Amino acid sequence: MPNIQDILIDTFRKLLEQLTGFISNFIPAIIVLLIGFFVAKLIRKFLQKGLEKTGIDKLGDKLNEINIIKKMGEIKFSSLIPSILYYYILLMFITISTTLMGIKALSDMIASVMILIPKLIVAAIMTFAGIMIADALKNAVINICKSLKIESGKLLGSIVFSFFLIIVIIAALKQAGIETSLLESSFNLIIGGVIFAFAIGYGMASRDVLSNILSSFYSKNKFREGQTVEIDGVKGNILSMDITSITLDTGETQTVFPLSVLQNKKIEVFN
Repeated sequence: MPNIQDILIDTFRKLLEQLTGFISNFIPAIIVLLIGFFVAKLIRKFLQKGLEKTGIDKLGDKLNEINIIKKMGEIKFSSLIPSILYYYILLMFITISTTLMGIKALSDMIASVMILIPKLIVAAIMTFAGIMIADALKNAVINICKSLKIESGKLLGSIVFSFFLIIVIIAALKQAGIETSLLESSFNLIIGGVIFAFAIGYGMASRDVLSNILSSFYSKNKFREGQTVEIDGVKGNILSMDITSITLDTGETQTVFPLSVLQNKKIEVFN
């Protein structure tokens, strides 16, 4: 039979050795962690002051004017960039501390997070730049629609903004190492369906306008201003013609016909 006393003594001795080894590694790990905390905090403080003097927050102010950024919260680059660097430096020292303590699994996990952080930073920069470009395109579409007196300018601008922003987000996710094949396929299907529906709807809604434009093309050499004609029982002089309509001066009134009547109705011309 084994000696119980010897077993207990041996077990206690092994536990004491492990505790002694843990303490001998724990103290340097805590010292490294405290140094890392102090260094990271010091760098964040000096970097924040330096960025505030460079005026980098003016770029953040432009972003904060965009509606989607307003909903997310105010962005201040002089605080955001130092904070990211602060946590990155802190993770470096945590990795060293866990390595000293012999916790390999935790060290590997933190190291993988540190590898991911630069990719996330690049993805964030791409997203912010994409938002600014999308907003600029939106404003350009709205201004063009205003100059052309198109009332749906804001709607078209929002569609352009959303379309470009989705493309940027997909590219940013791919940069971050996230699989986007399914998202890209779904987006392509949605865009194809929207374009197809818009083409059908717009074609049906504008068929009369297109008919008038085609009539203008085929009838521009047959009729001229000042000519006396009778259209659908209305006799008068041609006052003006554009790509969609013809205006007759009957003496007492002015009658406007869509140009499609030149193809569909009997026209009598008086020399």
